[in-house]
Amino acid sequence: MTDFQRYLLEEFVEDYQEGLLTRRDALKLLAGVTGNLALATSILAACAPPVQPATTSAPTTEPTLAPTAAPMNTAMPQATATTASAATAAPAATALAGSGNIEASEVEFPGEGATLMGYLARPSGDGPFPAVLVCHENRGLTDHIKDVTRRVARAGYVGLAVDLLSRQGGTAAITDSTQVPGLLTSAPQEQYVQDFTSGWRYLQQQPYVQADSVGMTGFCFGGGVTWRVAIRLPELRAAVPFYGPHPSVDEVKDIQAAVLGIYAERDQRITGGVEAIEAAMKANNKVYEKVIYPNTDHAFHNDTGQRYNAEAAQDAWAKTLAWFDQYLKA
Repeated sequence: MTDFQRYLLEEFVEDYQEGLLTRRDALKLLAGVTGNLALATSILAACAPPVQPATTSAPTTEPTLAPTAAPMNTAMPQATATTASAATAAPAATALAGSGNIEASEVEFPGEGATLMGYLARPSGDGPFPAVLVCHENRGLTDHIKDVTRRVARAGYVGLAVDLLSRQGGTAAITDSTQVPGLLTSAPQEQYVQDFTSGWRYLQQQPYVQADSVGMTGFCFGGGVTWRVAIRLPELRAAVPFYGPHPSVDEVKDIQAAVLGIYAERDQRITGGVEAIEAAMKANNKVYEKVIYPNTDHAFHNDTGQRYNAEAAQDAWAKTLAWFDQYLKA
């Protein structure tokens, strides 16, 4: 079992236990990743039942993991959880295609043994502009990730979100969304890196792209992919993984990018590994800073999800852009 498969199994079990997934959907997701319905059934059977919706306010006691302020992180936001209904509201940061002097479109480009698909957004004008690669979550290249890519463009970067389901016809071709995580994790991890490397090679050929300045960000599953690309693509100058599964501490020696890790305090599956990855980065003299948002859950940045936290998401995005400005525009 790969790191990504284990990560997704744990995530789906957690979502089921918190009542975010029905038993039916949890079984389909787990079976997609494991390839075995009987195993998926046994995994759920061994888990605690889903929690009942809370009728009172959240507990006042939280994990005591203290946020460590980076030089650019002078004040940690005291974020509060939003309700599911609030999470469905369109955030002020939503970028529409063709608005804010940007251009956005679907693109295709050559990859290793396949034609790859993606979504590209860029500032209007000749450029050249630095680039930011964007990696989607475990649900593929969704409208939310396209919106994030447009936000990248509005900040003065050429954004490219690579569809890691290109070999299956693209995310839009998958009619049952519960199949997507299994399809993603059935691919070798190195393929993720190859596909984003191909995306960067494609961007380097565009006259409006600054061919020596590239960063990357990704969310959840995509945060883990961002870490792996940082290890394998020495040209990457800056990386901002959002609560993604960490790589092995033995691999960080190959990272050349300046890394800003974004974490949720309650997401102990990921945040619990921060101390080890930070120690490894510092031991190898790498540039690494972290921000841990209090009272937030995994996937707090996704404004279409039930765990969306507007205050933390907006602050994290501002810090992401500041990080890219520091290392890609300097």
